Amino acid sequence: MSKKYSIESLREIAGGDEDFMAVVAQTFLEEIPPDLASLEEAITNDNKELAYQFAHKMKPNIEMFGVDLLKQITGIESWTKTSKTVETATPMIQEVVTTLNRVFEELKEDFGV
Repeated sequence: MSKKYSIESLREIAGGDEDFMAVVAQTFLEEIPPDLASLEEAITNDNKELAYQFAHKMKPNIEMFGVDLLKQITGIESWTKTSKTVETATPMIQEVVTTLNRVFEELKEDFGV
């Protein structure tokens, strides 16, 4: 089964430094899960301002790891600028949560963290 993140993208950023890659992976695993939980909670509570902040904060890390969620994160950011209901954002956050949880598992397995 193919990975949900790109080791090549990470390797390029780290200049092939395996130790640095492990540090970046560890940092991602420390910072993104709580941000993801906060994003999910903000959407559930229809707190669009907070949802925007967390989506925007997570976007560079998601891009750095080559995770194919830019469309969903951008969609969440766009949703926060509308009067649309929470139900509009629900499929997007569900895909983000499912994909990132898989990335977390893959990173733990690949980097032994």
